[in-house]
Amino acid sequence: MGETGRGRPHIVLTGATGFIGRHLQRTLCDNGYDISALVRPGSANTAHVLPDVRVRRGALDAPAFLDEVLSGADFVVYAAGAVRGRCVDDFWPANVAGVASVAAAAARVMTHPRIILISSLAASKAQLSDYAASKRAGEDALRACAGIEWTILRPPAVYGPGDREMRPLFTAIRRGLAVIVGPQGQRLSLLHAADLARAVAAIIDGFEHCVGACYELDDGHPQGYGWADIIAQANNGSRTLSVRIPRAVLDRLARWNVALPHRRRHLPMLSPGKVRELSEPSWLCNNQALTAATGWLPRIRLREGVAELFASPPSASPSGWSSQ
Repeated sequence: MGETGRGRPHIVLTGATGFIGRHLQRTLCDNGYDISALVRPGSANTAHVLPDVRVRRGALDAPAFLDEVLSGADFVVYAAGAVRGRCVDDFWPANVAGVASVAAAAARVMTHPRIILISSLAASKAQLSDYAASKRAGEDALRACAGIEWTILRPPAVYGPGDREMRPLFTAIRRGLAVIVGPQGQRLSLLHAADLARAVAAIIDGFEHCVGACYELDDGHPQGYGWADIIAQANNGSRTLSVRIPRAVLDRLARWNVALPHRRRHLPMLSPGKVRELSEPSWLCNNQALTAATGWLPRIRLREGVAELFASPPSASPSGWSSQ
């Protein structure tokens, strides 16, 4: 475990009330860590903070607040992130500026500044979208901060209880309709949120072997999933009609979604950049480096994970600074 000299390692967690953050809370608490959750002022989502987790209200762009909270911490786990947006300005505060601000504070006040950044596999193809570019820029901001020991995780599409992005896809499949938005032959890695949280805990426990590494990780299914695989493992044995949405239609829908004046206050998930991401032929990961460094192995494959998802009630996920 991390070094404290005071008993339990103290972890400061950003993005704690989001989909991934809630899984991180549970796993880190179960592993015996002392957790402080950074929660935005005025956030209505403190109900998503576990009783054993300390709530610290403040902004990621407030240096004095960050200095106070990070002083005495053993690790920072940065899981805050914006996944919806109309332009790069919608992604930048959480995905880039927040990372830089937290890293600078850690360098100032932590005795042994160590940060684990939850990035995204999209950062490996930064040219595709504003979101992907912001995730790469956030990684670069962390790397550029002197005096920090860091590890970066690049998960693919993450699902599990509390998810709002993948669940509609699985729901439609289980009801008999698979809406396919990727090209023929597309291969996708997937990861259950509980396995992602376990990976973070494994890195904390073996951090000395992970310093300066950037890991991609998935559920271990060889060569990811094709759409036929996803449908077969998610449809619970029911018959499913597959409908592929042409790229041209997606492009048109995305432009409409971004441009409509009455939706200006709405941060869209479907944008031209997201269409470019969805149209990539391959989003694949390899766990070998992370497993070699920490011994972590994924436990939950897609069929089991989807079954668990529908055994759990839907849970609202806060918008904006939430999942990856």
